[in-house]
Amino acid sequence: MDRKDAGQKLAEQLAAMGLHQPLVFALPRGGVPVGVEVAQTLAAPLDVVLVRKIGAPGNAEVALGAIVEGDEVQVVINEDIRRRSGADTEYFESAYAEQLAELERRRDRYVGDRKRLNPKGRTVVVVDDGLATGATMKAALTALHRNGAARIVVALPVAPVQALQELAGLADDVVCLVPSTEFRGVGGFYHDFHQLTDDETVALLGQAGFPDASVDRSENESTPHKRKVEIPPLGLVGDLVVPKDPRGIILFAHGSGSSRLSPRNRQVASRLNDQGFATLLFDLLTPTEGQDRQNVFDIQLLAERVVEAAMWVASEPDIADLPLGLFGASTGAAAALVAAAELLNRVAAVVSRGGRPDLAGRHLQHVTAPTLLVVGSLDHEVIELNKGALSDLNCTRQMQIVPGAGHLFEESGTLDTAVGHAANWFDKHLVSLQVNPAEPAPPLANPEIQALRAAAEPLPALNDPDFAKSFDRFGSHRVVLLGEASHGTSEFYRARAAITQRLIEKHGFSIVAVEADWPDAATVDRHIGQIAQPEMQPPPFSRFPTWMWRNSEFQAFTDFLRHHNSLIETKDRVRFYGLDLYNMRASMAAVLDYLDRVDPKASEIARKRYACLSPWSREPAAYGRAALTHGFAKCQKPVTDILVDLLHKELDYINRDGDQFFDAAQNARLVANAKQYYRAMYYGSHLSWNLRDRHMFETLNSILKHAGPSEKAVVWAHNSHIGDARFTDMGQSRGEWNIGQLCREAYGDTAALIGFGTASGTVAAASEWDKPIEFKTIRPPRGDSYEAMCRDTGLERFLLDFGGDRTKNLKGILARQRLQRYIGVIYRPESERSSHYSYASLSDQYDAYVWFNETSAVTPLATLSSDQEDETFPFGL
Repeated sequence: MDRKDAGQKLAEQLAAMGLHQPLVFALPRGGVPVGVEVAQTLAAPLDVVLVRKIGAPGNAEVALGAIVEGDEVQVVINEDIRRRSGADTEYFESAYAEQLAELERRRDRYVGDRKRLNPKGRTVVVVDDGLATGATMKAALTALHRNGAARIVVALPVAPVQALQELAGLADDVVCLVPSTEFRGVGGFYHDFHQLTDDETVALLGQAGFPDASVDRSENESTPHKRKVEIPPLGLVGDLVVPKDPRGIILFAHGSGSSRLSPRNRQVASRLNDQGFATLLFDLLTPTEGQDRQNVFDIQLLAERVVEAAMWVASEPDIADLPLGLFGASTGAAAALVAAAELLNRVAAVVSRGGRPDLAGRHLQHVTAPTLLVVGSLDHEVIELNKGALSDLNCTRQMQIVPGAGHLFEESGTLDTAVGHAANWFDKHLVSLQVNPAEPAPPLANPEIQALRAAAEPLPALNDPDFAKSFDRFGSHRVVLLGEASHGTSEFYRARAAITQRLIEKHGFSIVAVEADWPDAATVDRHIGQIAQPEMQPPPFSRFPTWMWRNSEFQAFTDFLRHHNSLIETKDRVRFYGLDLYNMRASMAAVLDYLDRVDPKASEIARKRYACLSPWSREPAAYGRAALTHGFAKCQKPVTDILVDLLHKELDYINRDGDQFFDAAQNARLVANAKQYYRAMYYGSHLSWNLRDRHMFETLNSILKHAGPSEKAVVWAHNSHIGDARFTDMGQSRGEWNIGQLCREAYGDTAALIGFGTASGTVAAASEWDKPIEFKTIRPPRGDSYEAMCRDTGLERFLLDFGGDRTKNLKGILARQRLQRYIGVIYRPESERSSHYSYASLSDQYDAYVWFNETSAVTPLATLSSDQEDETFPFGL
């Protein structure tokens, strides 16, 4: 049997399924001859899904992972292969770059400028000639899910049974001619399994109506001239496209997390090419510079690169005399405007799309080029920032708001509309023709999204009293646990504050317990109770990550608690506690202080390992990047002794404070387990998670017992702590539990677990442990995630109550395992899938879920010098 025979046999089975107007997608090269037969039998159009396997070190046939084309290139990693192969960051990044270049080459060769099939809302059949580990197929399914396919059917001639079982969770149907229990390779199924050449692949695609992308069309006057260029002095790589008789050249300054290879940037450039403009997309940073995330936000550095590119354009004979336009997105918009201020009359026009022109600061007043600011109507914060920048510009200027668009213009048709506005602006100021922007295409209905939208209870604005009233249904519970999808999002803090205030004032809750070190939280408890403060060194909340509690949102909440307590009797006052008696962050700070003195190399290892200490993290390089050294291991015992001594002092401190929560037996158990916990924490081991959450739960339990059976508590902690771990990958694959699970087991239906989520916006986070705060743009959610589902409802804010009647028909949909995003104090958008996504069941994990479509970073408080306590203590230090 050859691939053609296999395709015909598959087509027979698929035809019997009665698929409605399917699209066929083949994985080149081997899947193309199979896909051609399937497409012809089903009378369906054919396209390709370009995927490249990343081979394991020493055995390229074993798939470590795969990358797949799309608006943003997606990466799927086989964590088991990564661990067993020992692939480190350097190997992975090198292999990734190599396969990305090959993916781009194949796209140019096989597809060229051909219009691609749109799977949104359609039934798609995904075809290959067989699979072994399934990494490339999983990556293809990820892309199709992300692009909105309504039904996915995987069709394969041969595959191992285990791989088929894994695919069953990603596809609606899996058709396989030979599901093998004794799999010995795809080639063993065929008598002819030769490796197809590019020419064969192109010829086969031609049978399905594909044009040959390699054909020389130089005689066709409408075909643009394309060439790769290098921008001096650093040799930055660029892609230059020059149509016949160009009317101007547009130089792109891309934003954070993007590059010249981004299909989104290429889509914009292609539209401008169609309007007769030459375009230059280039990498603003060298590969080495790109590894440092801080460079992405260095506006002056990015602006220098734009100036260098503009000077290079002026030196090239065929484009030197063309009027120059700058097109900037995100931080690239600020870089473009700073460059325009320096280049003055050399720049004829500037367009900012979803950008941050405000980051150009004082340079704005020196821009002379006509400037258009294009912003999405849903990007509320950025709209205000753009309004401020617009008023600072002295040149011809205009602001255009695109209806229905968010920060990244991902919504259907919004990017085309934005490009239309840009083309109009460049037409007006570089040439005189007019272009009409494209009309957004109406979104196709998705039954699951419709069900989700119907079940969602829209929520009013946070400052509306009715927001908090929506949570009265949880007022009778003993414990209400409020989560957050990140440790640096303003809306999550303000929502929890509003809900907690309502539970205190209307439902008699008297305890607030948070994911914080006990001594730091004790200062808040004294502050809100107007009790004298003993001296504390170091000051509370002064260790990394300071912004987690030292922010204006949390300060406003403590102001409410202080005022509330001032109006009631002392015995009835609300108490505030930190649940972490082991003081994880203080302990880590003590480790780093010690290692900084005795072994700086070991200290750097500790910082890197602590950055990966999250239950959802699956980073490929988490431990390869921070391999242990002899010096690191040698320091473990003295550091553990230091931490145990600190614990003894803390227990004495608690007893002196007058609150006898813990009897002698509990104290002894804490100390006995401390060495095990601190040893696991020191090495950055995930074992410390269970130890810490178990003791955080026992601390909460002790507080409630001490307060009495009628008292009720609100808990603030990350989603990864308060969602029931039994219904997440951390519990099912790694045997980890958390506070949410333990509370459900202990308190049953009197515990309410409420998760929070967001799709986009900004977040306060660091790139590494113990590093400075950064304000980062949250990447759009993956198409196979809960966040994407919630975003696609089109609702700005809503509540899902999984115990209510509205969600009865929804539970089955949301119980199915999907990816969920978790952002802690570290955010790495460049490796978001492995660093921040994990599989979970939303409706089983939580009792309710609160959604904010777009959110903003918390406002950190400055650390000030003060000799005495004032009304802002413990924040005004």
